[in-house]
Amino acid sequence: MVYDSDDFLMLSGIQHFYFCKRQWCLIHIEQQWSENRWTMEGQLLHTKADNPYVKEKRKDRFFSRAMPVASSLLGLSGVLDVVEFTKDDINGISVPGKRGKWSPVIVEFKRGKQKKDLRDIVQLVAEVICLEEKLNIKIPKSYLYYNQTNKKIEVDITEELRNLVFHLSNEMHHLYEQNITTPAEISKNCKECSLVDICMPRITKKKVSIANYMSQRLDEDLT
Repeated sequence: MVYDSDDFLMLSGIQHFYFCKRQWCLIHIEQQWSENRWTMEGQLLHTKADNPYVKEKRKDRFFSRAMPVASSLLGLSGVLDVVEFTKDDINGISVPGKRGKWSPVIVEFKRGKQKKDLRDIVQLVAEVICLEEKLNIKIPKSYLYYNQTNKKIEVDITEELRNLVFHLSNEMHHLYEQNITTPAEISKNCKECSLVDICMPRITKKKVSIANYMSQRLDEDLT
């Protein structure tokens, strides 16, 4: 499926969607938001201009910051933190204002440390798909840079991860088009969520359970 630009969703939202579908629905469908320590630190990291990593300069490498990208295949658009171009006259592409050819990789900056799940990785893969569409190039790997541990983690952009991202983006569009907010699911992630007081998972999940129970009883009475 190819999406029209008017239907593009926020690229960064795919991380929210993987972390918790209800969180994504509250933010992107119901337009609700709340800050906590983690969201504020994340914003500070992305706006901080003197990050030591991006000061690195070499003759065979340069950086492009805040590059806008979009994918009509995913129906997502956003801005990349850093795209690192390395001189590559064999497999690279031409870049305006630069001699020779260059191969790009994305460096996505994250607060904290490497996660046990794929929430950061699916965002990075979605970014890669968007950049590939923009530059008409295949990008086999990119990186996550974690501020707390000062580590740059290489991520292979596999077909399995690409398929997962396409599945997630299609599901995001379906919920958005149908204006559906998914029910709460209580998990260990709730304590990390800035929207926990808005979502109220223990209360809202209980309401959904009661509604389902009453619906089932009604169906039984009718049979």
